[in-house]
Amino acid sequence: MEQKTQKNGLINLLALVLVGAAGFAIAKFGNTYAGLVGSVFLGLGALVAAVSWFQMRLEQREYLEKLEFEELTKSASSSALFNASETEVFPAQRSREQFDRFIVPVITVILCALQGVGGILLWRWLSKAFPRGINEPTVPMALFAVFALILFMLGKYSTSVARLEKVRLLRPAASYLLLCAYICFVVAAAVAFVLLDFPAADLYVARALAVLLLLTGFETLINLVLELYRPRVKGKVAQPMYESRLVSLLGQPEGLIITAKQTLNYQFGFDVSETWGFRLVEQWLWKLILAQVIILLLSTCVVFIDTGTQGVLERNGKAVRILTPGASLKLPWPVDRVYRFATEQIQTINIGFTPDESPVAGNTVLWTVPHSKEENFLVANREISHVTETNNSPSDNRPPPVSLLTVSIPVQFQITNLTAWVYNNEDPISLLSDVATREVVRYFVSVDLEEVMSRGRWNAAQILRDRIQAAVDQHQMGASIVFVGVQDIHPPQKVAADYEKVVAAIHTKEADILTARAYAIAATNMADARAFQIVSEANSESQRLKVETLANAALFTNQIPAYFASPSVYVERAYLEAFSRSITNARSYVLLATNTQDVIILNLEDKIRADLVDKATVPPPKAPPK
Repeated sequence: MEQKTQKNGLINLLALVLVGAAGFAIAKFGNTYAGLVGSVFLGLGALVAAVSWFQMRLEQREYLEKLEFEELTKSASSSALFNASETEVFPAQRSREQFDRFIVPVITVILCALQGVGGILLWRWLSKAFPRGINEPTVPMALFAVFALILFMLGKYSTSVARLEKVRLLRPAASYLLLCAYICFVVAAAVAFVLLDFPAADLYVARALAVLLLLTGFETLINLVLELYRPRVKGKVAQPMYESRLVSLLGQPEGLIITAKQTLNYQFGFDVSETWGFRLVEQWLWKLILAQVIILLLSTCVVFIDTGTQGVLERNGKAVRILTPGASLKLPWPVDRVYRFATEQIQTINIGFTPDESPVAGNTVLWTVPHSKEENFLVANREISHVTETNNSPSDNRPPPVSLLTVSIPVQFQITNLTAWVYNNEDPISLLSDVATREVVRYFVSVDLEEVMSRGRWNAAQILRDRIQAAVDQHQMGASIVFVGVQDIHPPQKVAADYEKVVAAIHTKEADILTARAYAIAATNMADARAFQIVSEANSESQRLKVETLANAALFTNQIPAYFASPSVYVERAYLEAFSRSITNARSYVLLATNTQDVIILNLEDKIRADLVDKATVPPPKAPPK
């Protein structure tokens, strides 16, 4: 390997390092996504160039060592040298073999990891990014164009040297030089499109480069796997493991067939390119590709519009006609383009909240539990006018009280005029969302909090629908507001618990008032009933006493003649009647024996059970046997 080849490799390495550092600085200054992603390719190219340059140095040392050994073998005084071991005679060769065996696979694995992980991280970052302006766009555009020119010239020269002199270690860095040159040119073009009022061009190019980086990592991984099962042919020089066929193809698209030949011959271990099948493919490949391109373009001449949708046919950026459901003919892409819109479908935008699409989200909405990403609106509070003690006039100097309210407002609309919807306003969905949000904010600052949370929901929905429709008509958006919902009204989640305590206290107060009223009604009715009962009982007792007194008077009148008729009998009879009445409920003891003197002791503390004595029956005496 000649010394100038190493210099060429070192120049490639320095060019990639310097351009990569300068490109990253310019991309940060210009705030361009594509430039930042392109600098990643420049950094990876510098890594590949560094490995290939170091490997070229090892092979150059091995080549010089062999030349020195050949010179020494011609001298007779070096006969003792032939007795030495091979490891002592060729240390440079041993170093090169150890580098190829251990270091190159490790570096290839690191390169694959950088490409794969870098592609994934860049895609995640760019998927959440949005188009932004570029600082001084002419500066990064011009500098990246200069970088593209420098890298292209160095890449073309290195590619020619590697092909003519068959320097395999120069190909990887040369391929990266050409690829990075094209990337710098694409970055400059993206900045130019941003300068021409296409701000999304820079972001789209950055995303495409992130996908390309991920594909190169996948291709490097496949090369690592295939390298394990590649047949080893003695004497055949191995291709660098870190060399990417995809990078070589993108850097030299004109060498597609040559690259395929080299890849197949290297992978299978024999000359596959000399077979009749490969020659047939080589002869007809461009014709097949051309036929496929023509068929693809012809397929774009027919467009199908689904039911419920309409399409806008644009020719060179200008509207031609509205396409109805069915099949229609048009000029091939990119002359004619069709944009489809659901004109018969009821579409919905959400104001004040972002729906929670997770499967664990339920239908029950609790004030104190976060359930979706919500926004807060200012709502007025109705305040009773307070009168000052000094001048008995309302205090008008205080600002009106306001509160925060969380509301979920779905706005459903339908496209009625497709031409107005597409061409009268840029991004009509965002405009409709902004207009609806503005009307919602204006309405809620003019209503009472308690009213809109309770009985004023339906009225609020109707007023918001009319206001949003008026704003849509003012902007000539060509849409009809079908429905506006006012739902999930509650205070913000941080103060919902305190608000619930206030509401609970109000409800408890009302419950206590109603309980007191119920008790008052019950007590009044019970008092009226008791008074009526006492009066009725008094009237009844009075009537009884009157009747009893009259009966006693009549009885006394009838007793006088009886007494005069038979005083002794009357007195005895009256005594027995009085005695009978007095012992009616008393316990009686009958002593049948008359010729004894008994001592009767009565225990008046214990009352014998009535069922043992009062209801006791004495069986009649049995008749004596005859």
